[in-house]
Amino acid sequence: MLLSIDEGITGYRDDSLETVKQNRDDYEMPLKILSYKDLYGWTMDEIVAQIGRKNNCTFCGVFRRQALDRGAAMLNVKCIATGHNADDIAETVLMNVLRGDIARLKRCTAITTGSEGTIPRVKPLKYTYEKEIVMYAHYKKLVYFSTECVFAPNAYRGHARALLKDMEKIRPSCIMDIIYSGETMSIKEEVSLPTQRLCIRCNFVSSQEVCKACVLLEGLNKGLPKLGIGKSSKVKKLLDEYNTRQNNLETAVKDLEDCNITDKKTSKTCKNISNGFKQKECNATNCCTNKTERNVEKNNEKLQTVLDKYSLENNSQVKLDEEDSDDSEIKHQDEDDTCSSSCGRLGVGF
Repeated sequence: MLLSIDEGITGYRDDSLETVKQNRDDYEMPLKILSYKDLYGWTMDEIVAQIGRKNNCTFCGVFRRQALDRGAAMLNVKCIATGHNADDIAETVLMNVLRGDIARLKRCTAITTGSEGTIPRVKPLKYTYEKEIVMYAHYKKLVYFSTECVFAPNAYRGHARALLKDMEKIRPSCIMDIIYSGETMSIKEEVSLPTQRLCIRCNFVSSQEVCKACVLLEGLNKGLPKLGIGKSSKVKKLLDEYNTRQNNLETAVKDLEDCNITDKKTSKTCKNISNGFKQKECNATNCCTNKTERNVEKNNEKLQTVLDKYSLENNSQVKLDEEDSDDSEIKHQDEDDTCSSSCGRLGVGF
């Protein structure tokens, strides 16, 4: 049974899906395609338009990981086999070491991964070099694709990949050596990953009360695409600020509606004033008076009073401070678990 995730990346995933469909027909295997658009209401192209190319892999990694779990649950399978190869594993080990995330080495080097309540994943190609897979597919005339993700050059993984390729020129065995180092590196007992639980919103496994996918999705839907990127304290501060402004806006609108109701009961509204501008002609049934103009000015004063009362502006919008978008705050591990060589320069997609 085949499971493929359509992230909605034009020029990359649309091409690879054609290959997957061809394999479905050739091997007569059922295929299930899940798209980000159907699951989350966003495509990666739309997300990148909001967030930019700097941190887009964080969104893709988090959504893809959960999409695989959702798809596996729909298909009622017992295990998920991914196409991660030796190059992918070595890159992930390097990334974890470079950012000091030693606690994740055990998971990233394990052939079988999965926590309680999730469908386990296996990496049957863990000890197979990327170039060996390409050569095998080429000489066996297998249908495959080797397209680079259009957003891959900006990913954090790209730095680890470049470093690994440079080291491989000097020491060809470095890929296996790095994997072995990740498998055998000792870890202190007190260093551990967060306890797994169920997200209170989507009911999928998470290390937090609200999973990363839900936090990122909330940010996108509220017009705060960087909400889930950065330290949790800053994310909470930004969300609290947004909610406070939303509450203030709702209360201000209610106050303005109350003002309008009162005005309608106490005075006549001139029919000859539209959006604050007086029409040229007046007649017996539609006459502009100084009294009406004073009412317009009075309403404007009430509007400004309400805005001042709730510390609002006509163009109020919550934005990230420069400090909140600092590169040092970004947690890159969210892009790693499902990103493989198919995101890179010479990847073979499965």
